[in-house]
Amino acid sequence: MDFKITQTVPLPEKPRPIVSIGVGGIVKDSHYPAYRKAGFTVAGLYDLNPQRAVDMAKWFEVPVIYDTLTDAINKAPADAVFDVALPASVILDVLPHIPDGRSVLIQKPLGNNLEEAREIRDLCHSKNLIAAVNFQLRTAPVVNAARSLIAQGAIGEITDMEIRVTVYTPWQLWSFLFGIPRVEILYHSIHYIDLMRSFLGDPTGVYAKTVKHVKQMELASTRTTIILDYGELIRANVEVNHAHEYGRKYQESYVKWEGTHGAIMGVIGVNLNYPVGEQDSLEYCMVEDGQSSDWTKVPIDGRWFPDAFIGPMASLMRFVEGSDKDMPTSVDHAFETMAVVEAAYMSSAGGGTPIPH
Repeated sequence: MDFKITQTVPLPEKPRPIVSIGVGGIVKDSHYPAYRKAGFTVAGLYDLNPQRAVDMAKWFEVPVIYDTLTDAINKAPADAVFDVALPASVILDVLPHIPDGRSVLIQKPLGNNLEEAREIRDLCHSKNLIAAVNFQLRTAPVVNAARSLIAQGAIGEITDMEIRVTVYTPWQLWSFLFGIPRVEILYHSIHYIDLMRSFLGDPTGVYAKTVKHVKQMELASTRTTIILDYGELIRANVEVNHAHEYGRKYQESYVKWEGTHGAIMGVIGVNLNYPVGEQDSLEYCMVEDGQSSDWTKVPIDGRWFPDAFIGPMASLMRFVEGSDKDMPTSVDHAFETMAVVEAAYMSSAGGGTPIPH
């Protein structure tokens, strides 16, 4: 059977200028390369670090550097989208300054916990902000390809979704994570929770445990197991270990979808040998008359970082211009992902069922 496999997302008919608030490493490595690839224009930027602002403007040919946050907001083009790429702890310090009714893309996570997420969501509503959250894994090329295959019935009804990441992550690249109470689920596995929600909807419950590693005690957690409860017919698991320091041979980074008559295996290469990373890849097979076909490889053009970062910004722009009626990464949808994250932490803190002796 021939399938039309789509790896890209629809772009806005008339892209709006972007004004960046915060231009740290994620903006350098992913936001701006993605915007350049999509043909989006960054009209100006602001960062607390003046030298970083100058460097980023030079590297990416951004015409305006704003001296203050006030300037960035007040002097931005009237139709600009504000790209707020800041740690969760300061989102509520910045959003009140955004003029009512404007468009804004907020870096994930949506606050440090569900209480902050609710406050951010409600603030966006009260200011009539058209706000989205940068949950971009759901629009990575490899995920888009899998989604298009599933939409065309390639594997039938989804019965199993598994995400497994066994890698060594250099946490020292993100100094702000040290000493805070939540790390692994809030800043990493949140992507996988959001991805599962995008395919399976909202779970009815969560079983989870997130733990430290003896060699990474200064971090709240670096290893996590999550089971999302979708009833008796769907298994949905996330297994993450960031402390596998034993070379590339047995590192893993994949998403697997199994269905009633087929399966898809997608490799997320950015996690492997991070931050160098590897190419994403995808294969699928089908079962016909009780026989499994050979696995078919699908060439993937692009990676999670930076290509997926086109998706949330494009979706926001298309929603603003009226090309799309729904915005999958809106603050309301993102709040639901944060609710699952909160449930995972509650489950982890609650501990397992005591053994009945």
